[in-house]
Parts: sequence; structure tokens; C-alpha cells
Amino acid sequence: MNETPLPTSKNDLLKILGDLNIAFELHEHDPIFTVEEGAHLEQSIPGTHCRNLFLRDKKKKMFLIVAANETKIDLKKLPALINSKHLSFGSADRLWENLGIRQGSVNPFCIINDKDKNVRIILDKHMMAQERVNYHPMDNGMTMGVSPADLIQFIKGTTAHEPEIIDLTTATPDI
Repeated sequence: MNETPLPTSKNDLLKILGDLNIAFELHEHDPIFTVEEGAHLEQSIPGTHCRNLFLRDKKKKMFLIVAANETKIDLKKLPALINSKHLSFGSADRLWENLGIRQGSVNPFCIINDKDKNVRIILDKHMMAQERVNYHPMDNGMTMGVSPADLIQFIKGTTAHEPEIIDLTTATPDI
């Protein structure tokens, strides 16, 4: 396991959020690595629980897709929606190099570590219409709830990224 310290730790993130006057709720729990492992938390932690997909295409363009857990995404339909081709999951090494985070703890806040703007951040329109959204705060043993507006404020206030809000439901798998 990679023991290198995160470029932006949980404590760094909490300080940045405080500096930006962003309100949040923090909940501690056992570490979770998948949506399924965290399903039980949806009853005790209010808000929309979300997942993050770190993807790359054939041209080595990278994407951080942030979506509500209930938003189903077909990786075969997603490329047309985001103007890409042949998406696959990015490697653990690429994730570390570009977003400074380990698998299982990916979150939209880690975009702060993408200083060279190698990663496009795409936010689920359905998720962004919710009152509160939940993510790991650089640590998969915690869940943090923030408002979608505060998530945008964080991204724009700490990075040169322009978050893209896209209706990901058009990439829903056929049943």
C-alpha cells in the first residue's frame, strides 16, 4: 500500500473549507471502498450519497465523473455525452499522479491536486439539484455533507477547473 502522505490531507481540506466559509457535516465510520459497502450509511447520514469514477480515454484524456449513487451510467454511452471515445477506468498510479488520492477515497475535492488541469471534472445534474451531497473528505473512513453550491464554490475557489454539470441520465444502461 502507498504510504506516501496525501498532497491534500483531510485536515488540509477542512481548513480550506473553513477559509472559504463552506459549511459541512462530518460523519466518521468504518472505511468503505465501494458504494455497496457504504449502502448502510444512507439511512444514518442525511443527503444524497455519491460516487466518483476516475476514467480515461484512448487519447489519455482523464475525467472525474461525480454522480449520485442512484444515477446509473453506461460506460458505452458516456463517451458520446462527454465528447470522448473508448473510456476505461484510470489506474491507481494515474489516479495518484493526477489527483493525489488512493482508490477507495476518490472524491470531488481531490481535483485541488490537479494543478496541470489534466482531469475534466463532470458533475451529475441530478446530484447537483439535491439539497446536500455526500463524499469522502480525502478519507474513506468519513463522509462529508455539503451543498452543491458549496462544492462549486470549492472547485472554483481553489482550482483553475471549470466544473461541467451534465445530465448523466442520458447515459443510463438499456434494460
